Amino acid sequence: VQLVESGGGLVQPGGSLRLSCAASGFKFSSRAMAWVRQSPRKGFERVSVINGGGSSAYYADSVTGRFTISRDNAKNMLYLQMNNLKPEDTAVYYCALGIGETAQDYDHWGQGTQVTVSS
Repeated sequence: VQLVESGGGLVQPGGSLRLSCAASGFKFSSRAMAWVRQSPRKGFERVSVINGGGSSAYYADSVTGRFTISRDNAKNMLYLQMNNLKPEDTAVYYCALGIGETAQDYDHWGQGTQVTVSS
């Protein structure tokens, strides 16, 4: 299993970023995928989850209405569109294989991409 994130960076409050995750080594279309984040201030947080077919998604309350998860099964790609970013969204973002609520629930993570929201 390999998961490679990209798209992070420094953005001002209110700005947008789109994270991407390239997946390989497993049958991508059959597996639910998640975006999770970790920060010194808030620790681990499950941000969003999408089912294998892309028809159903979960969002943490903290990002509902601002973030959108999507996937392209033909390309084995997972995405997270992040709008109206806030300083509290600052974290390292990871794509992960699975749906669990805690870090221990995920066996496979990417290397992470840093998102910093600051003026």
